[in-house]
Amino acid sequence: MRHKIKLFSATLAVLALTSMAAQPADDGVRKPNGYRNWFHVNTMVVDKGSPLFDGLGGMHNVHVNPTGEAALKKGKPYPNKTMFVTDLHDFSVVDGSYVMGNLKGVAVMVKDAKKYASTGGWGFQFFAGGDPKKPVVTDAAKQCFACHEPKKSQDYVYSTYIP
Repeated sequence: MRHKIKLFSATLAVLALTSMAAQPADDGVRKPNGYRNWFHVNTMVVDKGSPLFDGLGGMHNVHVNPTGEAALKKGKPYPNKTMFVTDLHDFSVVDGSYVMGNLKGVAVMVKDAKKYASTGGWGFQFFAGGDPKKPVVTDAAKQCFACHEPKKSQDYVYSTYIP
């Protein structure tokens, strides 16, 4: 499980580290409304003990839309229009408890086997501060998919269903 978290976090770290670079390409991946009402897959915290903390420290909340929820639970390939959304927040530790803070950004993965064939059927984007007008990803193959390739057997998705 820690390996999965590290690799997923590495993907987001690449996004975060490249966020100050060139103008983002418009690849059609949009930040959806209402994703926090979707199925909550998991939450993880990247804290100071992680080598990824500088670029990606925070609380990560992963959600999947209704289109992908059944596939997640059955461990099957995801149908087109599946979306995973991860919101990344600052956090603090208060009396030994991790407390979610301000939103740092939102990562989106959307399945469209034809449109995103070169990246395993998935489109990727990261929105700085969660602002849909601040996309960060300029080269999904390098910034996102390179880290997802090892998960080909899971349709390139790190998140797994934990009943």
